Amino acid sequence: MTSHDSILTYARSRYLWITLALSLASLVAYNLYDPGGPPNGGTWLGYTLGTIGAALIVWLMLFGMRKRSYRNSPGTLRGWLSAHIYLGTSLILIVLLHCGFQFGWNIHTLAFVLMLVVIFSGFFGVYVYLRYPNLMTRNRESATREAMLEEVAEIDQNALALADGIDPKIHGVVLRSIQNTRLGGGVWTQLRAHDGSDLALDSLHKAMAERENKQDMKTTEMPTMFAMVDYLAGRATDKQGEAMRSLIDLISRKKGLATKVARDIQYQAMMEIWLYVHVPLSFALLAALIAHITSSFFYW
Repeated sequence: MTSHDSILTYARSRYLWITLALSLASLVAYNLYDPGGPPNGGTWLGYTLGTIGAALIVWLMLFGMRKRSYRNSPGTLRGWLSAHIYLGTSLILIVLLHCGFQFGWNIHTLAFVLMLVVIFSGFFGVYVYLRYPNLMTRNRESATREAMLEEVAEIDQNALALADGIDPKIHGVVLRSIQNTRLGGGVWTQLRAHDGSDLALDSLHKAMAERENKQDMKTTEMPTMFAMVDYLAGRATDKQGEAMRSLIDLISRKKGLATKVARDIQYQAMMEIWLYVHVPLSFALLAALIAHITSSFFYW
């Protein structure tokens, strides 16, 4: 296997070919066998395909154990994952042939629907697994999330030190910006990639626009958000003006870093959120499969 192989091309697409061979053999057997009536799961072919499908479902669920096993586990994790994807996909055809395309309002159809949901959530997992690691690498630009967070904290300290030497109002603006920086948080916040660090910078841009449109606004009536522009407009000394520009540069730099961190968290959340559907429904599928087998042998 080359270093460029993905999980889909692992070992020259070994598990793709195995899946195609299994699917072709199932189709040939289905078309050659004459059950003497409508095809269904109660024929010897139906039982055979059903057994293969059930065995595959149980084996596929063992992948979760394989991911957490680091000793005495045959095969590589990437090989297991490649097999998991391809053989999991083959279940759609195998189960359709097993039941002879017969459905109804019963536990058997419920098991099939659960299986489809699990498989298609797995397809989404493959998509994010192939897409988001590359996006995370490009977004980080060779830096780790921890390093970016440390730089954000350092910028916060430098910004507060600069603001201290300008004016209490400016210090308040910067302090609120730091307090409103929220990286991570709940699932929805992570998925939106909203970092909340742009209060001071957005306030500055908004204040500049407002000042252009409202030249007659009195200084005494300006809210705190206009403090930085008020100083740049002429009230600040040369030294304060230089410090203010340095402060704006720091805030802009922090915003860029915080956005990268928020996006990194978003990508990681996207890589994990689908598992909250895939894993629980896999266990629901296993329960439905047991009910399906039990009812088929004892009540059907």
